[in-house]
Amino acid sequence: MAEIRPEQQTTTISKTFLIKPKLKPKPRTQSQTPESKYWSSFKSTQIPNLISSISSVAFSPSPPHLFAAAHSTTVSLYSPLSLSKGDISPSSNISSFTDVVSSLSFRLDGLLLAASDLSGIVQVFDVKTRKRLRRLRSHTRPVRFVKYPVLDKLHLLSGGDDAIVKFWDVAGESVVLDLFGHKDYVRCGDCSPVSADMFITGSYDHTVKVWDVRVENSRSVLEVNHGKPVEDVIYLPSGGLIATAGGNSVKIWDLIAGGRMVYAMESHNKTVTSICVGRVGKETLGSETAEDRILSVGLDGYMKVFDYGRMKITHSMRFPAPLMSVGFSPDCRTRVIGTANGIIFAGRRKGKENVESGGGNVLGFESIAVPETRVLKPTYFRYFHRGQSEKPAEGDFVVMRSKKVKLAEHDKLLKKFRHKDALVAVLSSKNPENVVAVMEELVARKKLLKCVSNLDVEELGLLLMFLQKHATMPRYSSLLMGLTQKVIEIRADDIRNSDALKGQIRNLKRSIEEEIRIQHSLQEIQGIISPLLRIAGRR
Repeated sequence: MAEIRPEQQTTTISKTFLIKPKLKPKPRTQSQTPESKYWSSFKSTQIPNLISSISSVAFSPSPPHLFAAAHSTTVSLYSPLSLSKGDISPSSNISSFTDVVSSLSFRLDGLLLAASDLSGIVQVFDVKTRKRLRRLRSHTRPVRFVKYPVLDKLHLLSGGDDAIVKFWDVAGESVVLDLFGHKDYVRCGDCSPVSADMFITGSYDHTVKVWDVRVENSRSVLEVNHGKPVEDVIYLPSGGLIATAGGNSVKIWDLIAGGRMVYAMESHNKTVTSICVGRVGKETLGSETAEDRILSVGLDGYMKVFDYGRMKITHSMRFPAPLMSVGFSPDCRTRVIGTANGIIFAGRRKGKENVESGGGNVLGFESIAVPETRVLKPTYFRYFHRGQSEKPAEGDFVVMRSKKVKLAEHDKLLKKFRHKDALVAVLSSKNPENVVAVMEELVARKKLLKCVSNLDVEELGLLLMFLQKHATMPRYSSLLMGLTQKVIEIRADDIRNSDALKGQIRNLKRSIEEEIRIQHSLQEIQGIISPLLRIAGRR
């Protein structure tokens, strides 16, 4: 019995140990950021069986924001509203081309569509009737891009393999300007969002040129070198920045800073073929305003979203074919990508399908009525319980409180006609603009010399110290140099009797002599440069 008990104890002890459960492996994929969720929320729809590569896509600026796609010798028009219902068939087709369509552009009202082809012809169509309205022929080689200005309905911009950029009068079917300067094929261009007279073009000679139609000699006003053949260029919404695509990089340039490169994004593995501007809603970012992004596509099959405010890639998406073109709708609801094998990937975000009023009936798409919201009226009890933070409605009359202007000390003294005290107060503030403004006011009132004669020794020292620092500045010299002479004449006796005032007069004299020496040196330099400039001008 004694030998059996230990065995029983061991069996009971072994049963008390618990088996350690296996931990679940951590997921390898990281959680998506709010912006990645935003770009992934575009429900992708494939539009297959098109004839060839999608060379260009363009969105209409007016609701319901139709988009056009160029493939082979055909332009197909699609409605984003029908895509959300699963209908991938085009609303209409335009097939009056003799060669491959290379570029598309809608006019700012969305009623006309311009298209260029490789035969060297630019044609303008009525979107509703699909009739050809104008046929522009001047290019001697294939036309690679056409663009309507953002702020102009009467002109067109085009460029092609003849290395010439043409500015067209559409109504007269004539060329207004021939712009020379590129040394290779002109492949792309864009118009300024803030000026109807300025635009940019990119070429296979690695350069991007900025043009202004107001320049008489038809030369570019600015030029930047991308370093690779340029495939696409766009203006960013501010109008002061541009983005260029070529090789495997997208570069951002600051035009206001004289064409300085701000950043180069090199995340693609192959050539970047097309770029456009997209927008992320403020509700996605949790910010007060929406933010713009650069969308780029390339032959590596990737679409990259670039935040050029923070200079980083915020989203990337892979597609099963080389990508040729990209477009983003003005209402931030539709994204379209064209591939090299004739497939369109159209992404549509979920949401209420309402269209802004005033769009009209384009291609048979009527605007959808927006349900009316209940408006508070004085007959409702809740109307009288609105707080101060309540925002005014459209029909409310807003009473604005005028902000009380806080006057400076010298302004208060001037209103009381205490001229000397106002001059002393503004001299103590050490703000030269305010001091000169008060002096000009005293000159207008004919009280400046009287104030100078009534200053005591300490106050006169303040005035001389101010004159020593600012009398030689070009902005103030016309007034202060004359005042300096009058002060010395009027207060000569007080200056002789005070060592401090004598020292300030010596300092004032030295600063004036130094300014005269600088002016003499500048005149000598001008005398040397002027003949050289005249010789250079004759050449």
